[in-house]
Amino acid sequence: MRNLKLLFVTILMAATFTGISRAQVPIETGIRILYAEDARAYTADLQTYLRSAKPAIRARAALAAGRIGRKEAIPALSNLLNDTDENVRLNAVFALGEIESADAADVLLAATAKERSAAVKARIVEALGKIAAANSKADSAAKIKKAITDAMNAELAKGTKRDGTTVLLGLTALIRTRPEGADAIAAKLLNDADARVRADAANALTRLRAKNANAKLIDLVRTETDAVARANAARALGAANAKEATELLVSVAAKDADSRVRISAVRSIASLKDAAAGEKLIERANALLKSALDKRFVSRRVGRPDETTELLELASAVGRIFDGTANENALKFLRSLREFDGYRSSETEAAFAQIAPEIYANEKPAAEALTEPWVASAYFAGLSAVADTKNEAAITAAKHSLMTFLSELSASTKSSGEKEMTEALPDAIGAMAALKIDDLEAKLLAQLTNPDVFIRVAAANALSEMPKSDKIINALDRAFGAALSSDKHEDDAQLAILDALAKLDKKAAIPVFSLALSSPDYLVRKKGFEYLSDKEFAGDEKLATFLKNAREKHLDEVRPHSSATGTDLGQILNKREDYVRAFSRKNGSAIAVLTTEKGVFEIELLGEDAPLTVENFIKLANRGYFNGLTVHRVVANFVMQDGDPRGDGNGGPGWSIRCEINMVPYDRGAVGMALSGKDTGGSQWFITHSPQPHLDGGYTVFGRVRGTGMDYVDNIVRGDKILNIRIVENESKKRSGK
Repeated sequence: MRNLKLLFVTILMAATFTGISRAQVPIETGIRILYAEDARAYTADLQTYLRSAKPAIRARAALAAGRIGRKEAIPALSNLLNDTDENVRLNAVFALGEIESADAADVLLAATAKERSAAVKARIVEALGKIAAANSKADSAAKIKKAITDAMNAELAKGTKRDGTTVLLGLTALIRTRPEGADAIAAKLLNDADARVRADAANALTRLRAKNANAKLIDLVRTETDAVARANAARALGAANAKEATELLVSVAAKDADSRVRISAVRSIASLKDAAAGEKLIERANALLKSALDKRFVSRRVGRPDETTELLELASAVGRIFDGTANENALKFLRSLREFDGYRSSETEAAFAQIAPEIYANEKPAAEALTEPWVASAYFAGLSAVADTKNEAAITAAKHSLMTFLSELSASTKSSGEKEMTEALPDAIGAMAALKIDDLEAKLLAQLTNPDVFIRVAAANALSEMPKSDKIINALDRAFGAALSSDKHEDDAQLAILDALAKLDKKAAIPVFSLALSSPDYLVRKKGFEYLSDKEFAGDEKLATFLKNAREKHLDEVRPHSSATGTDLGQILNKREDYVRAFSRKNGSAIAVLTTEKGVFEIELLGEDAPLTVENFIKLANRGYFNGLTVHRVVANFVMQDGDPRGDGNGGPGWSIRCEINMVPYDRGAVGMALSGKDTGGSQWFITHSPQPHLDGGYTVFGRVRGTGMDYVDNIVRGDKILNIRIVENESKKRSGK
């Protein structure tokens, strides 16, 4: 605690004080709140701010309490549901939803009856949905589901006077809780006058896999003018297995002007698995491929072909439709696409393996697989797909091909020293596990000592799927101790090993979970607390005392950075000047200008909604961290993702930041932090191609693409590069610092 107190004193030194208006939070207060969030500590200061005489401070403290996520804050937040200020109640409700504790259910249910603000009532529905989803077996779950359906039916009864926010948040709550009658509510909202409501209603029907609105969905696909609503309607038809829509979907997949609609139709056709429709998709795919090839010869465009993303969706669909058929037309298309794409896409390889597993397993991989990690990873994905076919002859051949290739790869890298090829080896381990190669356990155990963190992650994940044995438990135990000592830049192996041990034998792993609490890394300690607090150990008094002592030592909070630990992982890295700088920014006072191979666009950074996330992003950008990085993930009509220096989705800056969940929705063009669990963000970020309401309240939104910038984002495909990111800050637009 001494270091924490000293840091607090340092942070608050030289803070300036002036009077504030109702809408402002003073800098001293703002810094203390930011620090509490950064430390994940429900501090005495924060508790005082929840009782402040100033509504703006109460509201900001409530949001912080939700982000910190401790149950101890529930009573104070519950009291704020009676606050006279609407914004305070709004933030208190949102915070209770973020804590996701069933302990808050009754107070929120009671608030639904007395609350008069439509905005607050909408957030109550959202919060109840989060709580029920996180506590599906709680006694309150049934009451929550009823409250959500009652709220939605009440909005339906209002006709054209419905509250749009309640409807949209309620649809997401229906998806999360899946109460009886949810599909009927969503179906009725397909007729709403608001295109966004129609789009979200179709999205809800997709996720509910509802079959009660096919006729209306078909009508929307034919007549809807809003592209997102049309795309979601097309996707919902596939989820409903609406075979009567096959011909329409085939036409849309080929002719719709919007790629999001075409891709949604392609995915639905894949779900229907209609062979005749599949042949039409092959025709469409060949035409698109020819167009891409023609453009390649006559243009000087930079980056990978814009058509790549859609072609890969078509490949995946063809693989599903012609599973196990060895269809010649399908294979001819896939061979052409592989050459066009340089054999670097897992979708194409997996589709080939699905359609003709024996052919795929017996063919030699592309020569580039020995020198290019993406090509090798794609080949491993194809071999893994062979395992899914249950074709024993193909699986036997795939085992031989895999081990032969790995031997060749080992010899090649030893002679050339191409260390980057190790980036593909986690996928090789996945293929080994999927194919159940001979002596798999021994091979996986050997990889637990590999110098590469992500190879150890893959080995631990694969071992967690094997029958429990003392040999595996002991090896994972040793591997965790070694990782705790040696891994200073990534904590992925430590976290994966803890997860593997929990899956295999929680009781036997208690000593390792306890050891995790000695880590300087908050995320590792947090995982240890999570497993040691399992209901399975509820009667263990010795363990309960151990946990109580650990919490009294604040081991469940993020500690100030110490150079003695030799790592930046899971510690507070921000100093006073960082908090002041972060606090001073308004939404839009900082702009990120991204120069990509597909054009230049701008992101408006949301310094008020996610101050420390924006600060982290700006620091990285100003260091040139993002310059030249490859866009490693693009999912059509979902997201494009960047910020990984490895290029395989595993890399980061060597530290993690805390989530700053806010009420900014994931609309088209929202910029969010990529995560592998709460508070695991670092450098990877994504942009949404279309509204993604299921991400709301789960990932930090810290920016928005400006103007027509999404025209460039839509053309970015996996493998394109972000050439540089430049930050432009407008000092005149910053907060006054009062």
